[in-house]
Amino acid sequence: MPTIARTAAELRAATVGTVALVPTMGALHDGHVSLMEQARPLAQTLVVSIFVNPTQFAPGEDLDAYPRTFEADLARCDAAGVDVVFAPSVEEMYPAGLDGAITIDPGPLGAVLEGAQRPTHFRGVLTVVAKLFGLVRPDVAVFGEKDYQQLALIRLMSRELRLGVEVVGCPTVREVSGLAMSSRNQYLTDSERERAAAISAALRSGVAAGAEGADAVLTATAKILADAGIDPDYLVLTSPDLGPVQPTGEARLLVAARVGKPRLLDNISVTLGA
Repeated sequence: MPTIARTAAELRAATVGTVALVPTMGALHDGHVSLMEQARPLAQTLVVSIFVNPTQFAPGEDLDAYPRTFEADLARCDAAGVDVVFAPSVEEMYPAGLDGAITIDPGPLGAVLEGAQRPTHFRGVLTVVAKLFGLVRPDVAVFGEKDYQQLALIRLMSRELRLGVEVVGCPTVREVSGLAMSSRNQYLTDSERERAAAISAALRSGVAAGAEGADAVLTATAKILADAGIDPDYLVLTSPDLGPVQPTGEARLLVAARVGKPRLLDNISVTLGA
């Protein structure tokens, strides 16, 4: 069973040698387990953090309702060979209080896509990840590609602030239907889950249209979403670093849409041109 650390002192006492970190908010699923499995051989000590971070939730979002399943999460960590579960309190993570906290400005990349929809979100994400990097002091940190903009911002933060952490992205893990795994999927009804599967089908349709160019990719993707009655918050095609898309070569197709209660994110790599 992993060691449970609640404080910085307990965390330091439990880690030895090189350290890999998988940050999570709990409610762990097979996607999280995949991250743990990919992180396990990268360091001597594997730390999984479980912390529902209040600063990345805007007023009216699901902070209070966010699923908390610590005992089940601990069992998943044990099965994946995790050495330490870091499960701090809000006071441990924000000793100056939420109102007095020093925060990370996500910059221009944090103001588009998810940042335009949720203006305070990435400030909270980057702040808590920077705190985790400072507390855990990992050599490498592993994140999923499902939250692609988040991954890009964390890589940028680690590089720009010279944090010395290698940030590794891992492919999105999907349900049998193709739906990207997410802790919020449990909010879906059976009929909503069936409809939500159209999101990944739409992305695959966009990939298939890649040889015809960017416009064809977006048209093909939008059609599948419309046929399923899904009106996306955004559907964009960008460069892999989320800059302007080029006429040929590698690109990233990103979508966010609400199906029932949850707001679902997904993305996929696309090759443009013959």
